Amino acid sequence: MSLSDEDLIAAAIAEAKLALDHGDVPVGAVVAVDGRIVSSRHNERELANDPTAHAEVLALRDAAAVVGSWRLDQATLAVTLEPCPMCAGALWSARIQRLVFGAYDPKAGACQSLYNLGADPRLNHEFDVRGGVESEPCAALLHDFFGPRRDSTAAENQR
Repeated sequence: MSLSDEDLIAAAIAEAKLALDHGDVPVGAVVAVDGRIVSSRHNERELANDPTAHAEVLALRDAAAVVGSWRLDQATLAVTLEPCPMCAGALWSARIQRLVFGAYDPKAGACQSLYNLGADPRLNHEFDVRGGVESEPCAALLHDFFGPRRDSTAAENQR
């Protein structure tokens, strides 16, 4: 039985919550091949002091190790937030088959919001993109994480 896009995003949400344990932005990603999840990661930029430790990049690395190839042309990556340009480039480079994401990112989204690297015919690979899957719970994770930070910054600026 193959997992639905909603099932994949639910798994990504569960993974995203793990990022909160070490103060990272709660973004989670899973990679599925042949209807089963082969990797599952969350943001670890703060934990690893690594600007490239986005959930998508980490999940792609793990999936490639499981599959035994950097070519993930039979894989679907599901992530709670629309990928940034770096992560969209990693999806392109991995030759991913499909991307499913939850919340849109109007400030840095590179798979529908600002750019669409998955559907650029100038590149040598395109991938299917489905955005907005379970967008409300995905956006709520980010709102709950950033809300208190914005409130404290606003209070400091008023002093």
